Amino acid sequence: MRRAFISPTKYVQGENELLNLGYFVKTFGDSALLIAHPDDVTRVKDKLESTKQKFNITLVESGFHGECSRQEVARLQALAKEHQCACTIGLGGGKAIDTAKCVAEGEALIIVPTIAATDAPTSHSAVLYTPEGEFDDYAYFKQSPSVVMIDTTVIAKAPTRFLVAGMGDALSTYFEARATANSYSNVNAGLPCGVREGVCGEAKGTITALGLAKMCYDTLLENGYKAKQACDLNIVTPALENIIETNILLSGLGFESGGLAAIHAIHNGLTALEGTHHYYHGEKVAFSTIAQLVLENADRTELKEVLDFCLSIGLPVCLADIGVEQVTYEELLEVAKKACIAEESIHSMPFPITEEAVASAIMAADQLGRQYKLSKEL
Repeated sequence: MRRAFISPTKYVQGENELLNLGYFVKTFGDSALLIAHPDDVTRVKDKLESTKQKFNITLVESGFHGECSRQEVARLQALAKEHQCACTIGLGGGKAIDTAKCVAEGEALIIVPTIAATDAPTSHSAVLYTPEGEFDDYAYFKQSPSVVMIDTTVIAKAPTRFLVAGMGDALSTYFEARATANSYSNVNAGLPCGVREGVCGEAKGTITALGLAKMCYDTLLENGYKAKQACDLNIVTPALENIIETNILLSGLGFESGGLAAIHAIHNGLTALEGTHHYYHGEKVAFSTIAQLVLENADRTELKEVLDFCLSIGLPVCLADIGVEQVTYEELLEVAKKACIAEESIHSMPFPITEEAVASAIMAADQLGRQYKLSKEL
């Protein structure tokens, strides 16, 4: 059996770690293309100026247009070539990070998240959109980022909702990795295709990845509530540090090398419901986690544990929590159709999948979440 595991070359996090950015730039040269939204640059301007002076580096600001599109990537690659930038920095949220990945194409890439809302920073993949913001394609690169650098003081000062959404994304990691392992399905770590002729890039997950995914879940349960309290106060505590690592590193390694299953496919299907458009990725993933557990008829104790965790930190447990107050079974069938297209990860579940079963699982999960939430409020 062919297995694969992929990870960043270096991961480092700490208070005021951004002051060391120049050190990592220096490992590649004296200049870097900085891809970041102007608001994110403003948030950390003092630290950027300090690290530029301390390490005598040049940061070429990109004027990032905000969308990870082919046109924007081409513009930024030309800018990097014009200024002979030695490396690329992606600073901010998902769009800036993915754009930096596409510009760097797997070479000399430093990722600096300013929020802990998803597990994308560590991965070797990106999502491309049109300039208008519509989905275009997925892109995979030969390796993960060279450096993932986390300044925990920056994360602590971001709105708490981002951190909670990141915990929602991380919540799915173990359950999808477990399903993928049970079905012996392929994982993203095997992509892109291998360099040897005849090697297609397909690979199963490693026991290391499954172990990290379980650690991800356990750490969420132990530290999630305490981390949310710290973020509410904009302070760094051991619990917050643990959750930042969980949201970004453990979840990132777990999803890419452990595998995706029904949860992220159901999330993608839910985007067909207009009410969900105002909610973050991780918020929709949290409800989708409950839907997968219903779909696989998970143990009642496990379901209760997940529901209790979600309610303790304010994650959605029913459709109303993600903007869907009313929905018909026929509308959920449309969600299920989108979730069950041939290329979706739902087919990594260890049993046959039907659109009807998925629609029913979403409906049952909604009822379960609403009733459980009500019982806690009484």
